[in-house]
Amino acid sequence: MKNFSKIFIITFLMAFLIGSVSAQDTADSQPDGFLYIPGGSFLMGSPESENWRIDDEVQHEVTVLPFYIDAYETTREEYERLMGTDPATFSGENLPVENISWLDAVKFANAKSLDAGLTPVYTVTDGTVSWDRSADGYRLPTEAEWEYACRAGTVTPFNAEKSLDAEEANFYGHYPYEIEENYFDNSVLEARPGKYRQTTIAVGSFSPNKWGLYDCHGNVNEWCWDYYGVYDLENTADPTGPETGTRHVYRGGGWNDFAKNMRSAYRAAGQTDMKSFNLGVRLVRNAGNDRSGVITASDTDLQAQTGNRILIAFFSWSGNTRRIAQEIQHQTGADIIEIAPIHPYSSDYNTVLMEAQRDQHDKARPELANHVAHMEDYDVILIGYPNWWASIPMPIATFLEEYDFSGKRIIPFCSHGGGRFGQSITAIAKLAPNSDIGEGLSIHYSGGSGMADDVTAWLTANGLR
Repeated sequence: MKNFSKIFIITFLMAFLIGSVSAQDTADSQPDGFLYIPGGSFLMGSPESENWRIDDEVQHEVTVLPFYIDAYETTREEYERLMGTDPATFSGENLPVENISWLDAVKFANAKSLDAGLTPVYTVTDGTVSWDRSADGYRLPTEAEWEYACRAGTVTPFNAEKSLDAEEANFYGHYPYEIEENYFDNSVLEARPGKYRQTTIAVGSFSPNKWGLYDCHGNVNEWCWDYYGVYDLENTADPTGPETGTRHVYRGGGWNDFAKNMRSAYRAAGQTDMKSFNLGVRLVRNAGNDRSGVITASDTDLQAQTGNRILIAFFSWSGNTRRIAQEIQHQTGADIIEIAPIHPYSSDYNTVLMEAQRDQHDKARPELANHVAHMEDYDVILIGYPNWWASIPMPIATFLEEYDFSGKRIIPFCSHGGGRFGQSITAIAKLAPNSDIGEGLSIHYSGGSGMADDVTAWLTANGLR
């Protein structure tokens, strides 16, 4: 009851604060169309009762200072105008830019600042990015600012206060929130299965949240400033995340994500140089002179091992991933091990669907039947798996937690039925935080006649041929 009262008070105060800022005030002060977000406190993270909650979403009260935020995700046109290149996978008018790294997003923010006659926020040197918090230019949101703006005063899994369907957000619409445990009877769901567009769509195609922001859920994930790590529950005043790390946070989910991974509290993480067809950016600016000091982001040294001593480790249920692994071994001559649980999953497809979602939901760690005797002998781990419910099968989680991958290079490959990697790479990044993750390979089912060529191109891209 006490927690409910606290949530009610915070929600009431947020509504009051928003009501005190007129549209005329924000229009006059921000000719670039960015929205004014008043400072305030909110409950960041998710309650333990939230379905499909991850352990890193510990709920805690956070206070943020006022800031301005773009109502839309950055578009391809704007990125190309300022950076001279269009890295996006998809072509079309007013689509969000994607396939940009965290460092690309930082450099874009500086370019936008210079274009607008503002002071650039970031100083970029080899391996280091320094953030002048007092500068008036454009920047990446902190993780707290992003969630605060996304929620817009809500405390539910999504900022629409109910589960989203494919007519309200661009995601893998076949898999709305809580479909996993209700796959064979979705009549109980708030949102029913809908369209899967398999591409980004024009920004602003759906209704905005209560504060006027579009596409906080779906379309593309959005980079944040913060390194990924456990929440600091003591320093909660305008937090900027851990001082060091190996991954940066991105939020919101993308066009190929399941709804559970679009929740306001869901945290994804990737390396500074990670690029993806569903990962873009939305910029913010300071509102006032309340911030000061310089924060430096310098990736923790992964002490990467040298050499190409390769191990292929894979889990397969239907045989699709096994065939890919065997082709990789044929082309590399690498050692190979099949990751197999002591208690195998059912051979019946419908049954294994329920077993797989149950294990994910329970964060199970199935005991494995076989093990790598000398993991220290390997520099590169090619880890394969089927995309199960938009993530890794839980035997892969057991495998990743069994060994020390510090300094090793992990290169994922997966078989899938349409969702490509889902959020499986983020799962690997979290479970093996001191590894270097290479460019992944996703194969539709068994890959057909072109699979061998796809494997060759992938190995070449990762410098393994």
